[in-house]
Amino acid sequence: MEIKATIASIFVAASILVCLSLPAFASPANPQQQGTAETQSVQKNKKQKAERSPGKEVGKGGEDVGKGAGKGAESLGKGAGGAAGNLATLHPGAAATDLGKGAAGAGKDVGVGTGKGAAKIGKGTGKGIGKLGKKIFGRGGKDKKESD
Repeated sequence: MEIKATIASIFVAASILVCLSLPAFASPANPQQQGTAETQSVQKNKKQKAERSPGKEVGKGGEDVGKGAGKGAESLGKGAGGAAGNLATLHPGAAATDLGKGAAGAGKDVGVGTGKGAAKIGKGTGKGIGKLGKKIFGRGGKDKKESD
């Protein structure tokens, strides 16, 4: 039951982080800087790594959050299992150490997974908002000089 509560709290924290990061991704970084047609065509000719779509980026972020929660639960389970074994053999000091290590490992794994996932979710959400803005306001289309 505690794992469900932990996963739910991680999801809520990631959702809040994404909502707070939306204004940072929605505005362009440098709106005055515009490339010319020549520099854009040169950039297109170079081999570029294909970027993920916004939906895939958000999906990968959710995947990272899930992986972090899974690894955290695994670490916590190992620590609790080791602690139970040490308590059964009357080694309370070792049991406390195992439990502490398991909890620390769980916190680290959950934190790393949530951080990576939230970053990817924010990146994907920003891309999606940018594409939506371009569609709504008609910016970023093909060169208007093509009709010449």
